[in-house]
Amino acid sequence: MIQCSTFYSKICVKALFFFCLLVVGLVGLFGCADPNTPKQRGTADSTSKPSSEAVDPKIKIGLSMDSLRVERWQKDRDIFIAEAEKLGAEVIVQSADGDERRQNEQAENMITQGVNVLVVIPKDSVAAAQIVQAAHSERIKVIAYDRLIRESSPDLYISFDNEKVGYLQAEYLLRQKPKGNYFLLGGAPTDNNAQLLRKGQMRALKTALDSGDIRLVADGQHWAVNWDPRDALKKAEQVLTQTNNQIDAVVASNDGTAGGVIQALEGQNLAGSVLVSGQDAEIAACQRIVKGTQTMTVYKPIHLIATKAAQAAVALAKGETIAEATQTVNNGKIDVPSILLTPIQVDKANLDGVVIKDGFHTREAIYQE
Repeated sequence: MIQCSTFYSKICVKALFFFCLLVVGLVGLFGCADPNTPKQRGTADSTSKPSSEAVDPKIKIGLSMDSLRVERWQKDRDIFIAEAEKLGAEVIVQSADGDERRQNEQAENMITQGVNVLVVIPKDSVAAAQIVQAAHSERIKVIAYDRLIRESSPDLYISFDNEKVGYLQAEYLLRQKPKGNYFLLGGAPTDNNAQLLRKGQMRALKTALDSGDIRLVADGQHWAVNWDPRDALKKAEQVLTQTNNQIDAVVASNDGTAGGVIQALEGQNLAGSVLVSGQDAEIAACQRIVKGTQTMTVYKPIHLIATKAAQAAVALAKGETIAEATQTVNNGKIDVPSILLTPIQVDKANLDGVVIKDGFHTREAIYQE
């Protein structure tokens, strides 16, 4: 009996010991879980932040481009991306290679990727209305870049005054050649800018046309499909043949088409004797101006439009208003809030002071030094 009693006493002591350990452990556990202890408050502060201090997700901008074939669009893209990234945004770029259906599909894809804003350089100013509609259905803002999107409700249009660009082209040639035969070669007929350019060109030439000082050959209705220099070459050759080379000035709507025209003129030994306008201050056009085969170009400060477009895209993504959109342009449906920048006439006399000084091209590249 004595031995059994001693045995059970030992068991009781051990049981009591383990019970005490269990109680101490539980107290420690619940003590650590107490949110009022200083240690726990410090831990919570270091591992989480109040919602008001949460970092905003990065703004994502979709840049939908008609094509990168033309030199200037590569500059637009690079400057736009650099400015957007400087402002903390990410840019997704898609080029449709001149295909409006592909552009619409690419825009849809960027919408599904969750872009906050779509910046569109439309291949077709009417077909791109589908992009605006699809974006707005997902509450995504749309900026029409350089070219107006028609029959829709884009949130912003940023461009140069394209009617003024056309006016500057024709006005310059008219000052140099106030009498003679003029050939007007437009850009892509599906591009709203090409229509605006023609409107400005005709406004500049109206008085001289009415007086009979100049006349338009080939009815003035020629357009270069897709702004293609090869098509411009073909159409210029046709008109030279039809007129027996009796052309004094060609109002070419951009530098690419001007290049095609000048190639046709070179084939007839007329390069340099026929005035030719352009637009965009492409490196090849600047070289032709120095050489004397192209008369002038219209410079549109690309860094300005690309930078302002990136800034506007970020602002729209943040829900801000665009204070610089002080003008409107009607697109057939609404008066679109617009930022219209000023273009500059450039010839051999001011090429260095405008294009080179602005850093658009180097003197070495233009003069091939």
